[in-house]
Amino acid sequence: MPKTLFFLCPTDCLESIINNVHRHENYFYTSLGNSFLSDLETLEYLKELIKTHNIRKIYFILSNDNQIVSDALGGHFFSEIKGLETFYNEVAIQIENSKASWQTDHNQFSILSHYLNKKIKELQLELDNLFNYPIKISGKIYNRYDHLFNDIYSGFLCQEKHSLN
Repeated sequence: MPKTLFFLCPTDCLESIINNVHRHENYFYTSLGNSFLSDLETLEYLKELIKTHNIRKIYFILSNDNQIVSDALGGHFFSEIKGLETFYNEVAIQIENSKASWQTDHNQFSILSHYLNKKIKELQLELDNLFNYPIKISGKIYNRYDHLFNDIYSGFLCQEKHSLN
């Protein structure tokens, strides 16, 4: 039976929804806005969890109405919370990059996709150094209005802005 680790924001309250959709053995790691940091202590904890439970799939998930992301896009009321400064800076950079690179009605979806792709890439790099076998890492955005988990945009569509000057 597949075992899956989900990285979630606690403000989304998605655990029961995930357990209803993914009727497997599920594990959860929470951090505000999925601002997961790959420090040594956290990586050791994840390594032990993944080995002990033979986890082969990991998902980073945020909801489309995530309070932390919405705050990063607007009011910045939570910006003083420890650990969120980097997250807020990432969102601000991606807002500017998305303005320069494409026009879309799904701007927030693009920003969430970019951010989750970056977190996936960071974690994949760390896990590749810890394990001899592949662990599949994906990202999803939960649409609370349609009750659907949508795949994030590909990392190819969510590139960093580069200047040739």
